[in-house]
Amino acid sequence: MASGSGTGSSATAATNLNAEKETMDVLLEISRILNTGLDMETLSICVRLCEQGINPEALSSVIKELRKATEALKAAENTTS
Repeated sequence: MASGSGTGSSATAATNLNAEKETMDVLLEISRILNTGLDMETLSICVRLCEQGINPEALSSVIKELRKATEALKAAENTTS
């Protein structure tokens, strides 16, 4: 019986990995429909942060503020060039 448990856990791990990939693909598609501008890597980081207990609304606010700051820096660079 012990030898069968290794095969079962390997199959379960593969199933979990496939389910996780499918979930991320669906989340990425939703992200694209909502025009969030998040790529797969960024979306994955956001999901992991939420899984760790980060408030999604707070995370969204931080992302928006970072985007504003980035745009301000780009605008400042363009005016000095």
